[in-house]
Formats: sequence, structure tokens, C-alpha cells
Amino acid sequence: MKAVLITIGDEILSGNTVDTNSNFIAAELKKIGIPVVQILTVSDEIESIKRNLKSAFEMADLVITTGGLGPTKDDKTKTAFKEFFNDEIILDPETYDHLRRLFEKRNRAHLLELNKPQAEVLSKAFIFQNENGSAPCQMIQENGKIAICMPGVPFEVKPLIKHKIIPFLAEKWSLNYIVTHTISVVGIPESVLSEQIESWELALPKDISLSYLPVGNRIKLRLTAQGKNQKELELRIEEEVQKLNPLIGNHVISWNGDDIQEILKEILDEKKLTVSTAESCTGGELSKLLTSISGSSTYFLGGIIAYDYHKKIEILGVSEKTIQEKTVVSEEVAREMSLGAQKLFKTNISLSTTGVAGPNSDEFSNEIGIAFYSIRVNDFEKTTRLHLPHFERNDFVNFVSQRVLQDLVEILIRAPY
Repeated sequence: MKAVLITIGDEILSGNTVDTNSNFIAAELKKIGIPVVQILTVSDEIESIKRNLKSAFEMADLVITTGGLGPTKDDKTKTAFKEFFNDEIILDPETYDHLRRLFEKRNRAHLLELNKPQAEVLSKAFIFQNENGSAPCQMIQENGKIAICMPGVPFEVKPLIKHKIIPFLAEKWSLNYIVTHTISVVGIPESVLSEQIESWELALPKDISLSYLPVGNRIKLRLTAQGKNQKELELRIEEEVQKLNPLIGNHVISWNGDDIQEILKEILDEKKLTVSTAESCTGGELSKLLTSISGSSTYFLGGIIAYDYHKKIEILGVSEKTIQEKTVVSEEVAREMSLGAQKLFKTNISLSTTGVAGPNSDEFSNEIGIAFYSIRVNDFEKTTRLHLPHFERNDFVNFVSQRVLQDLVEILIRAPY
């Protein structure tokens, strides 16, 4: 079985809203062996939705749509489904009763009649009630194909997928497992890496595929296998991973890690080290990455976003003379910021960033795209300069943050801390 995801909404196409649903749904489907072969984003127009439903069913047996469901006139998904499946819309008493209980629970019973259209569903549909919202999830099965029509609000989509849709699909079909294994490689260009492992890659079994996924200046090698026996797949992938050690072992920072913050967590927990941050140009992204992992409170003690240079002086103890002579975007200031954070939070490790993310320069007229970051581990300190003049602001922030954590991982692995 293959799947196509369709995100419906002009707000997605306009760039005002980011589609996070598709990423989540694809990851959940992968766990039960359903690959997503296409993700489409379409406008809130009936003919556009119908046209893309037709295209989707030509590619896959399962189509999941998100968005365009609601009591307002601009929500046209339900109408598009009605016309596509030559169906009719009826009032479903069970869904209406669900709505009534939902609004009473939220002390909004007076809004029930305004939302009554939400209880109008396709006559052919099986209904998955939405415990977190008013728009139900509807599923139509026809000619061996399945269409699932979902609301678009992420906090409604996630529980519907995890607790209702995925269990239903897993039970209905005997599906293949999809097993992935990620190896993180640094310090080698992608072209050179490809050449070094070419013979190994060409010898991979046909049912095991390899992907190169660059993140910052780290390369993730992702092995993927699909089959009926999960344990057997894991063993076969592990056999292939072992063959890589003599080829690229000195460039690997994690043999089974995906996100850099997850890799870092394992190291910090093992070495029992604590970390703090002093951020300027990354605006808290470093702290966000560090705290995105459950259990990070055992090693992350806190951070400061000293955006204004006066706060670098007041809070972190950066020398005003250093700033006047070297400007805030300098290796000297980066070093003093990390030292200040280490003293302030009393951590083994401190990280600092200072730079110009753009699109405008700073009050010292520093070049856009310049960044310095300092990594301090006990008495060891390393400062690095980056030049990213062509990066958009968000890309700049993300790249610098990823690079800092990656460098920290390399330092902790290579040095005897």
C-alpha cells in the first residue's frame, strides 16, 4: 500500500502557514510500512481538490487530506468529496451528539447551532470522532481505495492519526515494516564520502536503500529496509552498518543518531556534563534545540539571550572595551560571552553565538552573514568564524545553531573530557 497526502488551504500556498501535518502523518505511516509517494498542497477550490484527488488515487491506494473542514463558507473540502464520490451530505445524529457534549464540556453550548454543519457528513463515510475539535474525520472506502478527510488543526490531527487512523490501518492490512538506521558523518565532503563507500553502497541488497541527507556540514547516511519481519530487517541493516567502520569510522560521530541534539544528549548523559548558552544572533535557537529532548533538564541549566550589547556587558561580563575595539561580532566577544555563561550558570560547558543574521547590518556595520561562536568545555575553549552571506535569516540561525551543537559533539568525542 502507498499513500498520498493532500494539504488543503490557501493559507498554506500563500506561505502564511507552515504545513507540519504532512511531516507528522508521513512519519506515522512509515512506522506501519506505508510509504508516502507524494505530498500535494492545493487551494480551497472545489475543482482543484477534486482534480488532485483523482491524481492522488492514480498514484496510491490511500489518500489522506487535511484542512478545509469547518462551519464557514470558505471550507469546501466536504463539498469536493461529495462531488468526487457522487455522494450526498446528511446530518449524522451521533456526530451531532458528540458536538453537543463537546460544546457543553467547554461551556460553549450557545455555539452549537452555529457549528451544526460540522455534524453534516458524507453518507458513505465512516466517522472517526474528533475529541479535540468540532470537525469529524471522515473515511470513504470505494473500489479498494481509501480516502480519509481530516481537519487541519495540528493538535486535532495528531491524536486522530496516532490513536484512531494508524490502529485502524494496521489492523485492516498485514503491512510491511519499514526500518531505518541513521549514521552521522562529519569532516568529509559528500562527494568524497560517496567515493569512499561506493563499493559498499553498490553491494547493498536490493531491498536496502541508502540516502544522503546533508544537515549543516554534517551528512546523515540513512539506511532503509522494508519487509515482513522487523527483527530480521534490523539485523540485516546492522550487518551492513558494521561494514562501514573500516571505511569511514574516523568520520562518524554517531552510529545510530538522527537529530544532533539527540546525539548530544547521549554524550552529555554518559559523561555527566552540564551545559549553558549565551546567544545573540541565534536568538534562543540553541536553547530550543537543547530543550527539545525529554530529560534535557539533567544537563541544560539555562541560557541568556543577550541581544543588546549592553546586556552582554551587564549580564555576561563582556568588556565594554572589547566591544568598542572589536565590535560585538568578533571572536573576542564570543569568547567572553561563553566565559560569562559558564561562570553565571556554573556549567562544565558553555556555548555562545554572536553575528549578523540580516537582512540588515548591525549598529557596528558588520558584514551580513558573519558569525562567531565559542564552545567552552571546562578550561578548553574553541572559537569559530562562519561566513554565510547568501543565507536567509532563518536559514542562518538554523545553520549556526546546528553547527555549534555538531562541533560540541565532535569536541566531546575526540577529546578526553
